[in-house]
Amino acid sequence: MSAQGPAYGSGDASFQAAGGTEGVRALVDAFYDVMEARPDARRIRKMHPRDLAVSRDKLARFLCGWLGGPKLFRERYGSISIPGVHAHLPIGAADRDAWLDCMREAVAAAPYEDAFKRYLLEQLGIPAERIRQACEAEHRGDRDERK
Repeated sequence: MSAQGPAYGSGDASFQAAGGTEGVRALVDAFYDVMEARPDARRIRKMHPRDLAVSRDKLARFLCGWLGGPKLFRERYGSISIPGVHAHLPIGAADRDAWLDCMREAVAAAPYEDAFKRYLLEQLGIPAERIRQACEAEHRGDRDERK
């Protein structure tokens, strides 16, 4: 930690700022609850299975490792390429934005420091955009852009 606060993205600072495994799971539960409730998220909700238990588990485990905590996703499901695993889906800019809006609402309700909320949403925009690019490339038939 510096005088300006924790160095998010360094070590497990982001994971700790998110409240560890329990905090990440709470964020993921809030995210999927928001997705279920928002009319503008219907399309992305339909891309998920009816029962969200596995989706919730996968996202929580992924985020734990992505935030610098334990690699729980790898322990249970193996390695993952986030853009690659979503490439079969027809995800466009509106879908990316709906996903980010759901996450923005969940993050806003989380008991995180404001600086971490801003950092987290900025960082989540990066894989969200990569997923959109991979999906659009896949549906254009341009698989080389998925890298």
